[in-house]
Amino acid sequence: MKVCKLDGRQRSKAAILSRIARDLGFPAHFGGNLDALFDILTSDIEGPFTIRWRPTANARAALGADFGRIRSTLEDAARERKDMTLDLAA
Repeated sequence: MKVCKLDGRQRSKAAILSRIARDLGFPAHFGGNLDALFDILTSDIEGPFTIRWRPTANARAALGADFGRIRSTLEDAARERKDMTLDLAA
């Protein structure tokens, strides 16, 4: 099973998307935006897979509004797939 572990070292949307793409083996056509993230997670990669995200307070602050947007995109994708596990810090 593929696992992507995100932590406080990813402090930008680009860094988070890059890490997810690398760890889950996204195809070369990944567009590097949240719409593309949703599309790839829900249709282009085989499951099962897990995304585990443990952002630090500093990372959340650095991400600003992107934190909520990324989280929502991941939650939406997880609702679409039974073989995707999303493990988010409280």
